[in-house]
Amino acid sequence: MVTESVSLGKSRCRNCGFEAPGGDDAWRRIEVPKLGRMTQCPECGSTDVITSR
Repeated sequence: MVTESVSLGKSRCRNCGFEAPGGDDAWRRIEVPKLGRMTQCPECGSTDVITSR
């Protein structure tokens, strides 16, 4: 049996600098009309979030 390790990149808020792994429960998920689901920073509320690999 082969076990694969999935490495999640770090996501960072471009507004306040908050960092956590991409997809982590620390991030909020919000629904925005016409845009769909977005990631929101739990510290400042910004949706300007980038993820590095």
